[in-house]
Amino acid sequence: MTDTTPAAKAGLSRHIPLLVILAVAVVGFFTLRDYLSFETLRDNREALLAYRDAHFGALAAIFVGAYVVIVAFSLPGAAVASMTGGFLFGLAVGTGLNVVSATIGASAIFWAARLGLGNALTAKLETSEGTIRKLKDGLRENEISVLFLLRLVPAVPFFVANLVPALVGVKFSNYLFTTALGIIPGAIVFTWIGVGLGGVFDRGETPDLSLLWEPFVIGPIAGLCVLAILPIVIKALRGKKEM
Repeated sequence: MTDTTPAAKAGLSRHIPLLVILAVAVVGFFTLRDYLSFETLRDNREALLAYRDAHFGALAAIFVGAYVVIVAFSLPGAAVASMTGGFLFGLAVGTGLNVVSATIGASAIFWAARLGLGNALTAKLETSEGTIRKLKDGLRENEISVLFLLRLVPAVPFFVANLVPALVGVKFSNYLFTTALGIIPGAIVFTWIGVGLGGVFDRGETPDLSLLWEPFVIGPIAGLCVLAILPIVIKALRGKKEM
């Protein structure tokens, strides 16, 4: 009995990072929605721009740290943070900072989930049979394509695309690669909107996020989704021919 108790405690401790993330996410959802907003950015724009002009590197570091926390704990305001990157740093630098921050935060969620529930669920999947085994094998064969689709399809929430891969045992190297590359199109769009926030605030308006669904925005992203799914389709067609 003395041998199993430490093992049980060790097993429970592996879930602590993910439990902390979930707890902070719930608390943040109810307490931070009014602070991580366009109104907060508008009210503090002059102070932020002045600090940027005097301490560009320091503000960039603070921004990255704040964005990583927002993504890692699935806090509200990720879209606002992305646009803030464009507002403060411009399209090129803002996009770079947004991609780096989101990738680091997503990696933190991945490892929190992988070290806890992910290991146990992956072990069960490895010993599964029937339909579940076929789904698992299909995912492994098309891992990069599926991960790209999770990042590119706008209907997939960002936190879902962060958690699911860790729970089903994908390779971290593939996850990291597809995350960093797959979020670039969306990051460019959000950063681009952020570049124009100054004019929006001057007119007393709020950002029009319906722009995200305009054909000239969603069209290229849909094209990338087709490219991502193409290898899966080709493998499926080849498999049928061989049969």
